[in-house]
Amino acid sequence: MSEPGKPKLTYFNGRGQAESVRLMLAAAGIEFDEKYVETKDELEKLREGGDLLFLQLPLLEINGVKLVQVGAIVRHIARRAALYGKNNVESAKCDMLAEGARDFNEIFNALPFAPDRSAAEDEIQDNVLPRWLPIFEQALDDNGTGFLVGTGMTFADVALLEPLLTISELYPYALEDYSKLEDFLSYMREVPNLAKYLNSSHRKPPADDKYVELVQGILS
Repeated sequence: MSEPGKPKLTYFNGRGQAESVRLMLAAAGIEFDEKYVETKDELEKLREGGDLLFLQLPLLEINGVKLVQVGAIVRHIARRAALYGKNNVESAKCDMLAEGARDFNEIFNALPFAPDRSAAEDEIQDNVLPRWLPIFEQALDDNGTGFLVGTGMTFADVALLEPLLTISELYPYALEDYSKLEDFLSYMREVPNLAKYLNSSHRKPPADDKYVELVQGILS
């Protein structure tokens, strides 16, 4: 049961689209509860109750406000936690880089649902990583502070952390030729709020066949 006044995140019991929200809440130092949707009826009840404006999860309830759409949720948290850059230009750069990181991450979100998982993993290794990793390596090099924007952590850094964590699980040596990204990942993993989250029960394991079957069953 959720504690009164504590933010509540509603999603399936897995990473998926909600992982971006969990990481942002963690980076902002905001403790939260989770409610897992486990049946089609539970999802339909949320839809019929008007809680899901676009009929999709995740849903974050925070300070009496119900928010959907991952980008809107993440930016709301970033503004609250002063993780949105120090001026309008930095904010725009945060948006640009976070959107790029999200596009990159969506490839990994889709991976568990690929008809041929092995072929999809090979495609990522052979074509996806060589395309995307140099972009973010260069962005870190250009900024020169260890962060993507400005002189401190922003929500763009948190957005990039998500695919890098997945890459470290699937392709342990993929970052060997990208020293800036290696250093960035090492640093972000040790940020106290993020380290606490990554070692907590809120951090879900990679999606397995059981999770895929559950989600497909609910959404079918």
